[in-house]
Amino acid sequence: MLGDVPYSAAEAGKLDTLIGRMNAADLAFVVHVGDLGSSAKAQGCSDAWLDARRRQFEQIRHPVVLLPGDNEWADCAVHGMDAGARLAHWRERFCTRPAGLALERQPGHCENVRWRSGGLSFIGLNVPGGGKPGLADARMAATLEWLDESLSLAESRGAAKIFLFLHADPRFERVGTRDAYARLRAVLATHAAWFAGRLVLVHGDTHVYRDDSPLPGLRRFEVWGSPIVAWHRVSLVGDRLRINADW
Repeated sequence: MLGDVPYSAAEAGKLDTLIGRMNAADLAFVVHVGDLGSSAKAQGCSDAWLDARRRQFEQIRHPVVLLPGDNEWADCAVHGMDAGARLAHWRERFCTRPAGLALERQPGHCENVRWRSGGLSFIGLNVPGGGKPGLADARMAATLEWLDESLSLAESRGAAKIFLFLHADPRFERVGTRDAYARLRAVLATHAAWFAGRLVLVHGDTHVYRDDSPLPGLRRFEVWGSPIVAWHRVSLVGDRLRINADW
């Protein structure tokens, strides 16, 4: 798993090197949690940059799941672009079905996904970092419905662990309700208590690696991001998670 890279041509070159090492490893799949470039008009908000990243990730021999971050669509409004149109451009390029992975996509919101592997359940959501757009809109309501439905399905299937991937740091250290992620944190708190140690959150956004438990019953990993170009390998040994970083 990785995210928040590459933010420059030099980082794209380093990512090519990492892809070579990922291809040499025995992996079930690869997940990028969002921000395939900076929010610059010539990067995350550029069709040419996204096309280059699509070609780059097509070099990975494992199934690849990509999620959108804020830099690919929500932040493009600062350049006078329509954020919804930019999300549509992202969907055209990355809402594919990876070979070798039985991926389900939410109708109308194809960036929201779920899949199973090795007795584990995996859920991917479009929750952009940066606190925008507001999480009370119809798109976010659909995203949280997908989360509820996917967690219920994982429970019915007896998943040993449930991994939740998204881009945004939910800002667990905040107190109160006047911020964009308050609703998401409340939902996560409810589910973490119910699943009691089986729920694992993986996100990006602040570019600093973390491995902690911000809520009772929730394990959280944040991946490294630019300027560090790294990927993290996660394995399950018995009922314990093991994570190793490579850059």
